[in-house]
Amino acid sequence: QVTLVESGGGLVQAGGSLRLSCAASGGTFSSYAMGWFRQAPGKEREFVAAINWNGADTLHTDAVKGRFTISRDNAKDTMYLQMNRLKPEDTAVYYCAAGSFVASTMRSYPYWGQGTQVTVSS
Repeated sequence: QVTLVESGGGLVQAGGSLRLSCAASGGTFSSYAMGWFRQAPGKEREFVAAINWNGADTLHTDAVKGRFTISRDNAKDTMYLQMNRLKPEDTAVYYCAAGSFVASTMRSYPYWGQGTQVTVSS
């Protein structure tokens, strides 16, 4: 069973950048597809991006295409989310998740981190 820990969240002005990290332990990181989800106050958790086991296949939701980039480093057991040109509507708790295949649905990911807060001020 894999344990996931997110980091890198914080407060940033609109137009700024952040890079989130998701460190994995207790499992074979390279065997998992990984995903990022986010949950804004009063809203349901939503899909952001996903990546397959070797990074060759990625998926980004339309709202972040061209601004966010998912990547991974299997040698470091870590996944990343580079977030550029941030907007106030990107404010949310960001969660990383691990599963068997690239997917945009929460039920496809059995393992979840605790989340990291991203706040974008206008």
